[in-house]
Order: sequence, then C-alpha cells, then structure tokens
Amino acid sequence: MTIDQHIEELRAELRNAAYLTERREIVAELELALAERELIWAEQEGRVSAEPPF
Repeated sequence: MTIDQHIEELRAELRNAAYLTERREIVAELELALAERELIWAEQEGRVSAEPPF
C-alpha cells in the first residue's frame, strides 16, 4: 500500500467514524501519514537529506 492509499483510507474512515474518540484517533493517524508523505516528497526533491546527521 502506498502512502497516498493509506491517506485516502484514513480519510474514508474519518468520514464514517461514529464516535469522537474514534475520530480523534483517526485524525492523529492521518496527521502522521500526511507528515510522512511530506517528508518523502522533501527527500525526493532534495530539500532534506535522508542521511542522519554526523
């Protein structure tokens, strides 16, 4: 599964979430997935390095 597929699945889950606690958990996971995707894009564009600092 790609990160974009994961994000879309989380968005679908969020639309169907019935309880506030469930919505909060999904929102938190969605925020992490969006941040991960942004990091992937930044690495691909050379804006950040995937190498750990020395």
